[in-house]
Amino acid sequence: MRPMEKDLREITAAAIQAVDPDHAIRESLLLQGNTLTVSGGVFQTHLSEATSGFSYDLSTGHLYVVGAGKGSARMAKAVEAILGDAITGGVIITKYGYGESLARIRLIEAGHPVPDANGHKGAQAIEALLRESTKNDLILALISGGGSSLMVKPAPGLALEDKQRVTELLLSCGATIQEMNTVRKHLSGIKGGQLARMAFPASVMTFLLSDVIGDDFSSIASGPTAPDDTTFREALEILSFHNLTSQVPPSVLTHLKQGAEGMLNETPNSKDPLFKRAYYKFIGSNQIALEAAAEQARALGYHPLILTHGACGEAREIARFFSAIGKQIAETGQPVPPPACVLSGGEPTVTLRGTGKGGRNQEFALAAGLEIQGTDHLLIASVGTDGT
Repeated sequence: MRPMEKDLREITAAAIQAVDPDHAIRESLLLQGNTLTVSGGVFQTHLSEATSGFSYDLSTGHLYVVGAGKGSARMAKAVEAILGDAITGGVIITKYGYGESLARIRLIEAGHPVPDANGHKGAQAIEALLRESTKNDLILALISGGGSSLMVKPAPGLALEDKQRVTELLLSCGATIQEMNTVRKHLSGIKGGQLARMAFPASVMTFLLSDVIGDDFSSIASGPTAPDDTTFREALEILSFHNLTSQVPPSVLTHLKQGAEGMLNETPNSKDPLFKRAYYKFIGSNQIALEAAAEQARALGYHPLILTHGACGEAREIARFFSAIGKQIAETGQPVPPPACVLSGGEPTVTLRGTGKGGRNQEFALAAGLEIQGTDHLLIASVGTDGT
């Protein structure tokens, strides 16, 4: 392995380690006797600043663990290691092949990025568990990237096949993650704060492993425990903007139109009192990963430069821009002198134009490879930090 490649692997490994779910949970969660404590950085939607932490007396009620996402099984394994027999029960949904051995929490593997029947079964199991909770109970919700697809509960009148078709259309049209989530929340019975509604009046403590620009907690896994201020009308407008209105199943269009006309209840918004019993903590984000990568690059003798954690747009276009920066450094030493390590994060999109396989990282890497061929001493990597 060439020295630069070895360094690149160490730098990306440092970024991934910084947002590793197991490490992050262990740094955040402590059980002393019957008191469960979550260290600082906890916040509530009705507070403008983070609180000093969160404590709960487990002797007063039951403790349930639920969640979904590509990193949720590793989060659950760490929670079990810390809380053990204090856990009454739980359900976690993760991507096929990403499971962990769990003792007290039920694990269900499901489809991603297109939802499947197992994801539906998992959502039903979570709902059944939460319906048993009472005011004195605590729900630990473990949420990470991918949860939107993995935890699927079609709204009344919709079928799983409807959700699958809409997801495929949104994935292939270049829609942003925020647009996708706005639509998915309004076709769901569990996203957009509706999991928190199921749990109410129990308290909900959500651990978030962010994979979205700006760490908008209402966008991570479509915000199952977070307030949702988007509307049915906005979901309709997104379908229209991307020319999908005639392509989605008729039942989907009917459902969204009924919601826009006030015939269906909107998802719970930030004014809903149920969120006064909801708490949140970020345990990983794109910015945390970038800072760890920069620190490792500096230790290896490179000059690190973090461009942004908010890159968005077509993956191939971002790759071309990134490649141009690399070639500029190689030719002129600008904007940072060699040996340089330029870092960026974000949420690119891909518009499908054929029948190939892969996702945003492969699209980015292939486009960059075409741009930098023939340029010496330049390597580009594209990696995901949310579990895959």
